[in-house]
Amino acid sequence: MDTMRMLLRWEAGLEATNEALRTGKMAEINQALSASTQPEAEYFSTEHGKRTGYLFFDLSDPAQIPVIAEPLFQTLNATVEFIPVMNVDDLQRGLAASGETR
Repeated sequence: MDTMRMLLRWEAGLEATNEALRTGKMAEINQALSASTQPEAEYFSTEHGKRTGYLFFDLSDPAQIPVIAEPLFQTLNATVEFIPVMNVDDLQRGLAASGETR
């Protein structure tokens, strides 16, 4: 099966994340998330006034989506998005292929 480069964007709930930080669970969640996705890059910021994470990784099996998302949902009361993305090489190949089909 081909892999698809994804952007995982998650916004954590305030109270749940405060509790996860107090108990040390937040570090465990971040470590497990990195281990399960093997991200190309990870960034953390705030968006809409919430703690937000951005991970770029290759998704090889859609069945991994619940494995990745559920800890964020259940522990951090997070909103989670999986967004297909391209790097510049992917874009160039796609543009070249789109020109061939016309």
